[in-house]
Amino acid sequence: MSQHAPERPADAAEDWTIPQDWGAYTAQDHAMWDRLFARQAAMLPGRAVKEFMDGLGVLHMTKPGIPDFDELSERLMKLTGWQVVAVPGLVPDRLFFEHLANRRFVAGRFIRTPEQLDYLQEPDVFHDVFGHVPLLAHPVFADYMQAYGEGGLRADSLGAIDRLARLYWYTVEFGLIRQGEELRLYGAGILSSYGESIFARDDPSPNRIGFDLKRLMRTRYRIDDYQQSYFVIDSFDDLLRQTVEMDFAPLYEELQQESDLGTADILPQDIVFNRGTQAYARSRMGACPA
Repeated sequence: MSQHAPERPADAAEDWTIPQDWGAYTAQDHAMWDRLFARQAAMLPGRAVKEFMDGLGVLHMTKPGIPDFDELSERLMKLTGWQVVAVPGLVPDRLFFEHLANRRFVAGRFIRTPEQLDYLQEPDVFHDVFGHVPLLAHPVFADYMQAYGEGGLRADSLGAIDRLARLYWYTVEFGLIRQGEELRLYGAGILSSYGESIFARDDPSPNRIGFDLKRLMRTRYRIDDYQQSYFVIDSFDDLLRQTVEMDFAPLYEELQQESDLGTADILPQDIVFNRGTQAYARSRMGACPA
């Protein structure tokens, strides 16, 4: 999700979209995509949610090279009515919500350098397209993303964007889902990161807590390292239902009366799948539980 976006670049349209200019990608750009794709594709089976792996196939994203947004949008439109549009980077919050509410997913068009293989501050085309787009081929998750955009427009009018941003962070970016007896990955921030794909599901350090909308929206998050807590949904259907049925205006008012929770807090009423040791956070300078 976008925050603190800069002024609109001169070459961007009023909605901040720009041409992808697919032909401008170099052989090195495509090789970087292929390197990242191969690494994730080899380790995600058995970790990623099935709907994500299905999306890679149905959208032909296994084809070598950076995907052409026009081709990707044509396939997506037939499946769920979504399209992918290029933007120069972070966009203003309200525009971000408007795009989602109209089933347009904004994606950066640049790709990271070899020096940024495992971490970069601003999301690139691999994070945005590999991490996010496959699940947009799943009808229920596609509906959730549109509902989130519509909710974002309401949150903007209520001055509650920061609260709603936590929902995006802990679901769309860093969400886990329970499927049978296993936890699977579905958040794009995890799926596009080799290290976090292992850490989020298998490491004893982070908490893994059952999804509770109000509790989640009280919880701060990390933007500089792996998460100290992950929230586990029961299903995409349940996530969509809770989002659509919730009257967020009174919820925002309730949240104003309550204190924030730290990134590693566990409450007595939490459903806890894993009470994390927080060993990783303690090992990192300045990464003690907030």
